Amino acid sequence: MIVCGDDGLAHRLAAELRGVYGEQVTLVVPPSGRRVRQPVVGRARAASAALLDRFVNAAAHRTGTGGPEPASAEQVVEAAEVTETVLGEAGADRAAALALVYDDDETNIRGALTARRINPRLRLVLRLYNRRLGQHIEELLDQTAAVASGTGPGPAGFDASTTVLSDADTAAPALAATALVGTSKVVQTEGLVLRAVERQPPRPGEVADPGLCTLALLSATSSDPAGADGSEGSGEQGPRLLPDEAAVASATGRGTVVLEQVSYSGPSLPSGRGGVPPFASLFSRRLRWSLAGLVGCVLALAVALMVVTGEHPLYATYVTLLDLFGINDPAFHATTGRQVLQLLSGLVGLLLLPVLLAAVLEALGTFRSASALRKPPRGLGGHVVLLGLGKIGTRVLTRLRELHIPVVCVESDPEARGLATARRLRVPVVLGDVTQEGVLEAAKIHRASALLALTSVDTTNLEASLYARSVRPDLRVVLRLYDDDFATAVYRTLRAAHPSALTRSRSVSHLAAPAFAGAMMGRQILGAIPVERRVLLFAELEVGGHPQLEGRTVGEAFRAGAWRVLALNTAPSGGRRDGEAPAEERAGASGLVWDLPPTYVLGAGDRVVLAATRRGLAELLGRRRRERTGA
Repeated sequence: MIVCGDDGLAHRLAAELRGVYGEQVTLVVPPSGRRVRQPVVGRARAASAALLDRFVNAAAHRTGTGGPEPASAEQVVEAAEVTETVLGEAGADRAAALALVYDDDETNIRGALTARRINPRLRLVLRLYNRRLGQHIEELLDQTAAVASGTGPGPAGFDASTTVLSDADTAAPALAATALVGTSKVVQTEGLVLRAVERQPPRPGEVADPGLCTLALLSATSSDPAGADGSEGSGEQGPRLLPDEAAVASATGRGTVVLEQVSYSGPSLPSGRGGVPPFASLFSRRLRWSLAGLVGCVLALAVALMVVTGEHPLYATYVTLLDLFGINDPAFHATTGRQVLQLLSGLVGLLLLPVLLAAVLEALGTFRSASALRKPPRGLGGHVVLLGLGKIGTRVLTRLRELHIPVVCVESDPEARGLATARRLRVPVVLGDVTQEGVLEAAKIHRASALLALTSVDTTNLEASLYARSVRPDLRVVLRLYDDDFATAVYRTLRAAHPSALTRSRSVSHLAAPAFAGAMMGRQILGAIPVERRVLLFAELEVGGHPQLEGRTVGEAFRAGAWRVLALNTAPSGGRRDGEAPAEERAGASGLVWDLPPTYVLGAGDRVVLAATRRGLAELLGRRRRERTGA
């Protein structure tokens, strides 16, 4: 496996492939002077992370002298750009998969085109932010591989397909859903939208709703010896992924994560339609009341004229409007009441002129400012304050608005990429440094329901979170932090200072690395959800060729702590066996049947959606295990 990158995602991906899947990895990184700080993935891995710099020098020395590279060692290649020479040194001609996870889309595309020319049968995984461009690049590279080497599978079950992923798209659902009360993350599979909900332990005499299934048991924080959010040192008191029924029944006093269909009942704002503002927003409230008062005056004058003259209501209204605009004949020979009404109508007409002029000017001003950033409206409450409109913040903003959740964004860079999205979605934005006094107050943090601190600077996220907690101690806070040790220390401190408030710390590379690693292994990862400081994966695969699944019932195929079959995909690509049509009849429009009975027998032609831990998925789908079995 070859991993090329210039940020923390590359190092996490390499660690995932080595530690979970047992693969040999060649890491292509920029020179030492340009390399970013590596994430610390737990204390147990800190030593190996600290040794990486020393190994880089040794690897560079071996490359320069032409000495052979030991097969058991991890190779690290320093290169400023991914060129044909660099890929040749990394062994792209004999590699099984290559991941290009640079932060720049153009660099990844250029490297993918070069790699496809070197090895047409190489599996490619690209990190691209532009989703539409990613679809075209994926089709182009797949067509190139098909022309060069055919469409048959490659060695060890690998095919030369291309997978385009975005760390922002992978992490955004989990980050967005963490801001919702009662839910942690949202997963979309084949048109079916599910959410994993964190539920508090049931009270005495109550029975907890199991939902579709129980995905995890949360840590017993009251007796957690590690005192951290899902720390590996928590032991049995830490979170337990995919527990069996006995473990769920015996886990008294512990919260659970259950899978259910998505719903949201909180406050919402109307979604904007393009850049056209709603009609009510064209005029201020004071002007609308002025117009309403003038309309009332006209109606009152029309009724009075009808009473005085005895005319038909429509004729009386018409004459009143003529008097109002000063185009009627003077009532010289009419009664005194008619003359008084004509004078009053003329006076109302004089009042109407400035009101109409103000209405026209306000409407023009509203249309001119439709492309400008909105300010938080008065009285707004129960919203989510989102800090940072970079790649991650923009995707999270889009997901929150898809769920009709009110958002107020805070961004210090007036040229940030997410400002155009906020303008299009008509989301209020506060421009300013979040560490400066008054910026969070302008975002109405004192009336917000949650704070998502998603900037790329850990200290900025931490400072904003601490200040927000000082303003509102019960505020739900989600921080984007770089490495695990720092996140653990922050979590311990915030939990000790505010035990009644919910705090979560998330790393984008930690959420995205399992999906990228699964794609390099040739598997479709549908989503990854965080359970405290651990990750649970959703994957789709063919049952055929997996003895742990094929020929077994759904109950027998379940392995606690490793994997669990959630749904059966009844799409037309795989036929069903005779006598098993009822499953298809139960399938919804998405083609997924998630209420499979435990006695259902999985056949070789079935496609299933399962939840798995990282090591469970590696055991179920590991390439080296299959190679040893084949040998």
